Amino acid sequence: MTDTSARAQALLKEHRESIDRLDAILVYTLAERFKHTQAVGRLKAEHDLPPSDPSREGRQIERLEWLSKEADLDPEFARQFLNFIISEVIRHHEKLQK
Repeated sequence: MTDTSARAQALLKEHRESIDRLDAILVYTLAERFKHTQAVGRLKAEHDLPPSDPSREGRQIERLEWLSKEADLDPEFARQFLNFIISEVIRHHEKLQK
């Protein structure tokens, strides 16, 4: 293996280790977020509130688009990601109301 190839392999290993750490952070962060949304869902069910709040969802999407631009992340990707999360949260809230 050449010095250039060995250096490339070392850099690749470092990047992959960072990706693995970030994946773990994402999973644990999503788990924490869903703990809170489940608590919100239980409160909504207890007080006969609708499982969805379109005005808040719209504000959250706008906020995430702004954050994604600040972070140099594709806003469309961020919007799709949040829409997926919101749909999962609403699905959980609907199940709690049955």
